[in-house]
Amino acid sequence: MTEPAATDPAPAAGPAPSHELTTHGVGPHPRPWPDDPRLDPELLANGDTRNVVDGYRYWSMEAIVTDLDTRRHAFDVAIENWQHDMNIGSIVRSANAFLAGTVHIIGRRRWNRRGAMVTDRYQHVVHHPDVAAFLSAMRQEGRPVIAIDNLPGAAMIETAEVPERCVFLFGQEGPGLSDAALAGADAHLEIAQFGSTRSINASAAAAIVMHSWVLRHATP
Repeated sequence: MTEPAATDPAPAAGPAPSHELTTHGVGPHPRPWPDDPRLDPELLANGDTRNVVDGYRYWSMEAIVTDLDTRRHAFDVAIENWQHDMNIGSIVRSANAFLAGTVHIIGRRRWNRRGAMVTDRYQHVVHHPDVAAFLSAMRQEGRPVIAIDNLPGAAMIETAEVPERCVFLFGQEGPGLSDAALAGADAHLEIAQFGSTRSINASAAAAIVMHSWVLRHATP
């Protein structure tokens, strides 16, 4: 699914609903319902308790994805998945929040979706069987691969030039990126750290890197 800067979409056409807020969203929409093909009749009738911004209330999932596709950002995210990393779901959730183009899963096809909090339904997720297949796909797209790992020789993401069109590649929690991934990357970046720990959580690192891209290339 893949850009002008993200703002909440315009509210659905029709009278402003005076619905009552529920714990996690809005209740049934008062009648008459707005004449808007983006709206889901079931949500209008029963309420919308999904974790979506207010501008998407009552929209069908397909309509939301279609709208997101008109403004996705130019960066992608990739994660190696050799050990069924529990962080992948959280990374997918952050990718949705920062409007990444596509999330690439390298290695095992199955991953724990619990941390994604259903955001994977709104995010393009593509599987690659191995690093070689992933690198080949990125070369065909003309998309530079930027490996994120705190290894000797890595440049600091805080000061490095980060291209607008790219894919950020993250490794497993613990072992980090594989030798094949590091060798195939076009650049190696790390996040500045100032405490005693050697590394930070993989999903936290991914969120920091995505936000770093937003600071450079997107207008809030």
